[in-house]
Amino acid sequence: MSDAAAIPEPVTQVQLGDESVEVEPRPDVAAEIFGDRVHLAQAYANALADDGETLGLLGPLEYPRLWTRHIVNSALIAPLLAGSVGDVGSGAGLPGIPLAIARPDVKFTLIEPMERRHTWLLEQVEALGLDNVTPLRARAEEVADTHSFDQVTARAVAALSKLIPITAPLVRYEGELVLLKGRSAEAEIQKAAKQIRRFQLEDIRVEEVGTELDTEPTRVVRATIA
Repeated sequence: MSDAAAIPEPVTQVQLGDESVEVEPRPDVAAEIFGDRVHLAQAYANALADDGETLGLLGPLEYPRLWTRHIVNSALIAPLLAGSVGDVGSGAGLPGIPLAIARPDVKFTLIEPMERRHTWLLEQVEALGLDNVTPLRARAEEVADTHSFDQVTARAVAALSKLIPITAPLVRYEGELVLLKGRSAEAEIQKAAKQIRRFQLEDIRVEEVGTELDTEPTRVVRATIA
């Protein structure tokens, strides 16, 4: 699929049991984030809408906010990334696939232990022609000895106190954690003080990304591996 391809027709509704649920239309901000690759983002959104509940990728309440809550929310951190990035607990490819669409110059490894989700990720990577993405079926703890990344990200996986021990070992020396978090980010940092010391995290901070765009910003916890 070339970057100049036409934007696919969006999936506008999905049938969940006896109920028809509307899928959020693509917001204008998507064109700003994805540029001439917005057709890939739409194709990915369609796949999520088609397969989301069947494969346990999305809950029924997520379709009306598919773009703003998931795809745009993930892609907003694209300017923070460089080099090689590991996406731990990738699941439905969030944040890894939207980031890979927005940043074709960055190499992404989607780390996901569940077979059916890993298979779906493989299918999407092939369908979207993402040559900068490698899905890896494994738990993060299993690949720390064989994989090292410039940055590691994760979204909706666990609280920081549990997330740091499984993500920090994957980051090279002086690399960075870029973890998507919600409003409790500061409180999670305080509760993870022991793990922050143990894994020698420095310059740990909370940042909001995308504040200049017409969408809800994304909150991330960033930290350097010393």
